[in-house]
Amino acid sequence: MGSIPQYYLYGDPGADVDRDLLHIEPIRDRSGPNDWRIRPHAHPDHVQVMLVISGGGTIRMEDRALPVPAPGILVIPAGIVHQIDFDPGTEGHVVTAALECLHNAASHDPALMRAAGRAAAYPLAAEAVDVPATFEDFRALQREFVWAAPGRRAAIIAHFTGILVLLMRLSQSHMVPPIGAADHALLMRYRAAVEAHFRTRRAPGFYAGLLAVTPARLNAACKARAGCAARDIIQDRLVVEAKRHLLYTESSVAQVAHLTGFDDAAYFNRFFTRRVGCSPGAFRRQAGKS
Repeated sequence: MGSIPQYYLYGDPGADVDRDLLHIEPIRDRSGPNDWRIRPHAHPDHVQVMLVISGGGTIRMEDRALPVPAPGILVIPAGIVHQIDFDPGTEGHVVTAALECLHNAASHDPALMRAAGRAAAYPLAAEAVDVPATFEDFRALQREFVWAAPGRRAAIIAHFTGILVLLMRLSQSHMVPPIGAADHALLMRYRAAVEAHFRTRRAPGFYAGLLAVTPARLNAACKARAGCAARDIIQDRLVVEAKRHLLYTESSVAQVAHLTGFDDAAYFNRFFTRRVGCSPGAFRRQAGKS
């Protein structure tokens, strides 16, 4: 894994992205200028869903090569090493969603999370799904992504949730053998446990016990698949939650500290400043200006 690039958004290295939203673009925008080849890489904090409308090719996920169906849906969970060789002229859309966006869209139904965590290449057959409606779902998401219309975030989440429902139905109608090594499976279980307990449990040792592994084993899986230590995943999740409250509520900084599980507002300020590079108040002011 050490020599395989890890990207946070589709083709964009770095962690300074909007961790609770998504990105969508046509397949041709990046694949075309790169001879229709996506070289081996992984997304530690994002899941990708690709709609292939026409064309095709081959996708390799971990040690398994699969034909790219057209029309079809590709699901690439976070942490899965993959490479794609598209046929020239392939058309479709690539959705790259932050895990926090996934959690937001799938919070009411664990089956949606499971479907997004299953690497797969699903053909779209007219007898199983409404193919024209599926194409329109992705086009509608693309429109909301590029527009700055009122309610944009809510509309994006709504369209993405619809796509997750499609994945869930496809996963139930297709027998897909599991793809991904033990490290990846452990990381996915760890992320799910962090989502359930991050406000009250911040020690990796707690999660290691919950998952029946040693702290060293958990830390090794996180470094191999997410490129960071187990503790960083917990702290990143706390920062995302704090940012949400600062951006989308009128709660005071002290209240945000309490809502994210910090008993001491001063300690929360120091924690946030260390992880983000500015104080909670400064972050809110800068966001307000932009």
